[in-house]
Amino acid sequence: MEGKRVLITGGNSGIGVVTATELARQGAEVILACRDTEKTAGALQLINAQAKIPAINLPVELGNLQSVRKLAENFLDRYDRLDVLLNNAGVFPPKQRFTDDGFEMQFGVNHISHFLLTNLLLDCLKASAPSRVISVSSMLHKKGEIDFDSIKGYDKYNSQAAYNGSKLANVVFAIELARRLEGSGVTSNVLHPGAVSTDIIRDLPWIIRKIIGLIFISPEKGALTHIMLASDPALSETSGKYYNQCEPEDYSSQADDDALRKKLWDLSVELTGVGA
Repeated sequence: MEGKRVLITGGNSGIGVVTATELARQGAEVILACRDTEKTAGALQLINAQAKIPAINLPVELGNLQSVRKLAENFLDRYDRLDVLLNNAGVFPPKQRFTDDGFEMQFGVNHISHFLLTNLLLDCLKASAPSRVISVSSMLHKKGEIDFDSIKGYDKYNSQAAYNGSKLANVVFAIELARRLEGSGVTSNVLHPGAVSTDIIRDLPWIIRKIIGLIFISPEKGALTHIMLASDPALSETSGKYYNQCEPEDYSSQADDDALRKKLWDLSVELTGVGA
């Protein structure tokens, strides 16, 4: 990864910080996109203990689209190339919450914020080709439905259904992005890291967190697919694929539905003003 620059959302805990640490150890210049908090400062200290090039954080609040635009602006003011964009951050609130822009939180953060960020950085990624966009989904996307009527809130909120739908949106977006980027030198792939015990479960009741901690895999194991997709030279031209714990796997057939991909893309363009 020497000579490579990586931008990773949610790189201050869990899978994200493990991935950032390993890529920095391999020589990548790592830029986190996280809230400016003590946790982020601690993550940078951990990453930089092994980094060949000091990692930094460009602050962002992914629940605020203006903050995402500011992140992209800050990045482009500082840098003229980007080799890997890792759309890693995600939320899973047990009770219905909303972004600053009025979207249901899981749809807004897990999908819309990353759609916006990716499209704002797309020209830079194309200029840096060969380059990679990596989106983090979940195997639960296969149980998901995108409820287009509930992007600004559910009448009856089910956190798991909302999560599954947002993770399906990640896959649909990644596959459509791969199609749109054919011939550009920019790849788009999507992954399920495994059932990992991370900060995404922080809002769940403590007993559930305890059980998850006992049966789920570690962030170190969960990060292996992230690291592989970001760094493996053999995957430099691989695009439009879904990986489950480092192995290629079929994704939901919904992501092969041209009409669904177009509907989600067009709606995302309408909501963000980019990507047309």
